[in-house]
Amino acid sequence: MSGYLKNYGVKKLARRYASNIANARWLWRNRMGAEEISVTVAKGNESITFSQAEKISLNDFSYTSPELDTLTEWIAAGLSGQAYTILYIEGQARVGYGQEVYPSQELILDTGNRKSKVLYQVNNKAGVHSQKIGNAIRTIDTWYEEDAPFPIAVEPYGSVTTLGTAFRQPKEKKDFYSIFDAWIKDDKSPTEEQQHYAMAILIRGGVFGESGKE
Repeated sequence: MSGYLKNYGVKKLARRYASNIANARWLWRNRMGAEEISVTVAKGNESITFSQAEKISLNDFSYTSPELDTLTEWIAAGLSGQAYTILYIEGQARVGYGQEVYPSQELILDTGNRKSKVLYQVNNKAGVHSQKIGNAIRTIDTWYEEDAPFPIAVEPYGSVTTLGTAFRQPKEKKDFYSIFDAWIKDDKSPTEEQQHYAMAILIRGGVFGESGKE
């Protein structure tokens, strides 16, 4: 991992995370129905605002601005351990009166006689689970195939449940475990793109223990 940090640093990953904060991807379906969206990010006494977040593309990371550069620097400093970084993010969206909003849905395994659909709320206001927000921010994987048409969330097998597809199949050696084992155990460095992917998985976190079975 030290070799990756020496060769590439964390700026590329940080910029993609920053883009997904700036474009308000984390609003999910609520983003689609909004007329205007602004995103404000604060760090200590500093703050930056993306006033037309709805115009920032969800399908690529070509957007540039001084504000995005600043946010990238903040995130990179936290990822590299140069600074203890806490960001406060606020989104504002202009929607119509009575327009439907889309909160997260609670997972209830045993409904019994209760209703099966329960929407997530915080202080009696519609909310979105932190896991769903995290999924949006880590939707940066365009390395799962050449000329990928859209980014997917960083997952060990490139799973996208809404599409019922795993884009990183083990038989093609494109999944995290195949890439990481070859890199760490066999000292076979993957391509630059797959190194970015593997590092993003480690940032995401997870249980990566090795089985005792052969």
